[in-house]
Amino acid sequence: MKVTMRVNGTERSGDVEPRVLLVDFLRTNLTLTGTHIGCDTTSCGACTVLLDGEPVKSCTLLAVQVDGRDIKTVEGLAAHGAKLSPIQVGFHEEHGLQCGFCTPGMMLVGSALLERNPNPTDDEIRWAISGNICRCTGYMNIVKAIQHAAQSQSEAAKGMGAKQAAMAGGTE
Repeated sequence: MKVTMRVNGTERSGDVEPRVLLVDFLRTNLTLTGTHIGCDTTSCGACTVLLDGEPVKSCTLLAVQVDGRDIKTVEGLAAHGAKLSPIQVGFHEEHGLQCGFCTPGMMLVGSALLERNPNPTDDEIRWAISGNICRCTGYMNIVKAIQHAAQSQSEAAKGMGAKQAAMAGGTE
């Protein structure tokens, strides 16, 4: 079957057998290897991607199920590859990773959370990442990384608001 989806903002197509998992399509057909294969049972979250903005486990979705939909992988977090996204900076600054195996899924879940809730509590972050397993960090630095991203986005929004206000004030 031919499938077409928008992956990281670009329309991508491929011929697949109906039983091909989304994670395999992304890794093999599109060579987007940031999406990891962990448990194949939705238990670990290593394969998490965003489907129409919502976190999903790509190890139990068929590629044909996402035909015509939007997918974001970890490779799509940075805007046009120019700079790191706030969530990526947060994971770097707060040491939110050790081995890195869970990191793509954690960053995508964190990114989706911040889209819905730009100022989450620690408990809200812990609930959001509860479907993703990390065997290295104890989660504390992952929570700090998502909080860092939230604060960074908030400061950027305030800066944009101040800039717009200054521009508006200068034109009157």
